[in-house]
Amino acid sequence: MSSRAEARIADPLVLLVVALGGGLGALARYGFAVWLPPRPGAFPAATFAVNVIGCAAMGILMVLITEVWVAHRLLRPFLGVGVLGGFTTFSTYSVEIRTLLQSGAVSTGLGYLGVTMVFCLAAVVAGMAGARWVTGSVRRSR
Repeated sequence: MSSRAEARIADPLVLLVVALGGGLGALARYGFAVWLPPRPGAFPAATFAVNVIGCAAMGILMVLITEVWVAHRLLRPFLGVGVLGGFTTFSTYSVEIRTLLQSGAVSTGLGYLGVTMVFCLAAVVAGMAGARWVTGSVRRSR
């Protein structure tokens, strides 16, 4: 790990904004779970929604902070790692698939597995494309 990365990890302000953002993201995810409570054997709509929305938001954020703005050093840790990291959930997605499969809802579980992957990847691409279209940004070559 580079000394720059180590310094960022040890920066108390970065840790604080990640924690605050993570708390906000987790509260928003909890709100979705209350609004769309899971039902046994049914498609997990809340987790699907937060993961797709979070992926779209990440696509938008990455374009804005890497191509459009000169972002403040705390913006990416707060929004990307904190808010969106707390909002999205791969672990709940994985547990829900396992639960669906074990309960005999195999087609729902496998459908959820595949649909989430496709929609989340499409959401990142759509978020990036939409952000570029709205801002007039052109992807930088590396």
